[in-house]
Amino acid sequence: MSIVGLFAQLLAVILALALAPLLTGWVNQWRAWLQNRRAPGLLQPYRVLHKLFNKESVVAEHASPIFRVAPYIMFGCMALACGIAPTLSTDLPLAPAADAIALVGLFALARVFISLAAMDIGTSFGTLGARREMLIGFLAEPALLMVLFSASLITQSTSLAMIVETLAHQPFAIYPSLAVAGVAFTMVSLAENARVPVDNPATHLELTMIHEALILEYSGRHLALVEWAASLKLFAYSCIGLALFVPWGVAEAGTPIAILFAIPMLVVKLAVGGVLLALIETINAKMRLFRVPEFLATAFLLAVIALLVHVLLGA
Repeated sequence: MSIVGLFAQLLAVILALALAPLLTGWVNQWRAWLQNRRAPGLLQPYRVLHKLFNKESVVAEHASPIFRVAPYIMFGCMALACGIAPTLSTDLPLAPAADAIALVGLFALARVFISLAAMDIGTSFGTLGARREMLIGFLAEPALLMVLFSASLITQSTSLAMIVETLAHQPFAIYPSLAVAGVAFTMVSLAENARVPVDNPATHLELTMIHEALILEYSGRHLALVEWAASLKLFAYSCIGLALFVPWGVAEAGTPIAILFAIPMLVVKLAVGGVLLALIETINAKMRLFRVPEFLATAFLLAVIALLVHVLLGA
């Protein structure tokens, strides 16, 4: 374990904590522009977090410790997930101990605790949102695993750092399996991050909301941690997508200079990805809730096809 590796790991986590709200603001801004609406400020998520952290948290009288601890667990899981994904360097101390399967486990752990917290206080909205969230997780996690396995077959490793090192060193080539897996990953990412067409983060309608139903009873610093964790989840999924499908620009030399040069490359890739996400949300309509299983089943089928394409064709 080198000092440079520790520096890269610490810098990746700090950068994720700092840039995650900015990425959310960037996507919201472009989404408003593409819909011919007046866009909120780029720093609006930071203002919201500052306001919530300075407010008092109101907790239900009969809430158990699960309700109070769930935001901290969710935030910790998302911060750790951002540390596992190779955003700046492949020399990460967490890489040997945590691979893609552990990454999916972190997402599942956060989902379980926020769903338990939503059901803990006994409101109808919380229970409704928890059931919907667990349904999406039940369908999205196998699809995400199949996508990660498709990339691991090419590199013979489930470590994201090893995937980046292998793909970045190879000559540029278009893998049909990765192309199909990329479509599946995009569909899973939209569902996991409560984006259109699966969910709409800007609505509180009973018939459509999923993520918002989970957090209606939170306030103050608890709500701030949940919102920050949601931004970290979007940041983590963006970095996972970059590691799998656009692995170039990540530092491999293991020097502080190379890591610092990787920061602007990461910002550029995230900016382009944010615009594409806003475009996808703009050209699609919110689908009915009962169509979501079909949407995620299609993502799983595409991921399995990507796996079979590599096994049968070796490409």
